Order: sequence, then C-alpha cells, then structure tokens
Amino acid sequence: MSSFKKFAAVCLAAQLAFAGAASADDMMASRLGAVLGQERAALSVVPDARMAQLTSLPPASARGIPTEPVVIYDDNFLASLPAASGDDQWKCLAEALYFEARGESVRGLFAVGEVILNRVDNAAYPRSLCGVVNQGTGRRYACQFSYTCDGKSKAVHEQGAWERVGKVAKILLDGTPRDLTGGATHFHTHAVSPSWSRRFTRTATIGAHLFYREPVRTASN
Repeated sequence: MSSFKKFAAVCLAAQLAFAGAASADDMMASRLGAVLGQERAALSVVPDARMAQLTSLPPASARGIPTEPVVIYDDNFLASLPAASGDDQWKCLAEALYFEARGESVRGLFAVGEVILNRVDNAAYPRSLCGVVNQGTGRRYACQFSYTCDGKSKAVHEQGAWERVGKVAKILLDGTPRDLTGGATHFHTHAVSPSWSRRFTRTATIGAHLFYREPVRTASN
C-alpha cells in the first residue's frame, strides 16, 4: 500500500472513531435529558403534597394535647374567663346552680351541675336540662330542686354570683368530663336526711352537699 493510501486509511479510521464517540456522547446526553425531564415533571406535581406532609401536624391527641375543655377548680380560673351566655338550656342550668349552690366552691358548683347533666343522660328523667330542673315544679314537696317550688322569688340579686355560675354552666355544656361525683343523680345538704339517702350509694361529699348515685332500675324492681 502506498504512503498516501495508508494516510487516507488512518484519517478515515480517525473520523469513524470521532463519529462513534460523538454518537455515544449524544446518546448519553439524550438519556440524561430524559431523566431530568422526568424529575422536573415529578417535581411539578409533588411540591404541594410534599410540603403539606412536611408542615402538617399530627392530631392533638397524638401530641399529648387535651382535646376536651381543661378545667381548674379555682376562682382565679373562672375569673380569667369571659362572661358567659347561652340559650334556654344554659339559662336553666345557670339558674339551678345559682339558687342551689351559689355559695359553694368552684368544685361544689361543678358537682351540682354534674348531677343535673347526669339526670339528662338517665332515661328515668326528662331529656333536657330545663325538663330536669323543672320536673315536679308547682307541686309542693314534689319538685326535684327545691327552689322551683319553695314559693320564693326567682330574681337574681347577686350579679357576681350569677356571672360565676354562668361560666360553670357553659363549661359543663361544652363537654368537660364529669369526674367529681361518680355519676351521682342526687344530692342534699348536711342539714337534711331524705329517705332515699339510705337506699342510694353515696359517691362524694363536696362542700355543703352529699352526692348519691341512684341504683340502676330493672324490670324486677
């Protein structure tokens, strides 16, 4: 082979090698571009969901945060709350607390309120707060809460006491746990001893009141 032919062959081989390398580079670049395109497409959809996952908080219960109203049985706690108001059911509960227990401690007020709410949940009593509070009203010695049939005025004269019991009534209606009286449905003061107190189970003594749970009624009793 002549020197010229050898030179031409070398040049051709170099061109082919360069073309092959360029083709491989193009293929690699094409594949890399495809991968990057897929990543961009994924990122265009994911950020909102991913950000929500990263910034959302677990449920309050999973973080040890109480989901029920937190109550401190203390006058300072009540004083820190805004004035309360509500519908007729709130008013009936507040009035019962005012006339039956306004001189009691905060714990004592809540305890009396528990009895009223426990009766609402008991099938043996009316299904509303006003129904429970006014049961037997108008029949002397037959009313369930003495202030509704003692013949005395029902006017509220102590505004501070009214605001206090109103706050307690609202907290109870908001669903705070009833854990003071052991499910009591009755109470009386130390000054009296009604006949039913000898048949019912005493569950608590708080302030001036003793609390009792009525036995479960069955078809045989």
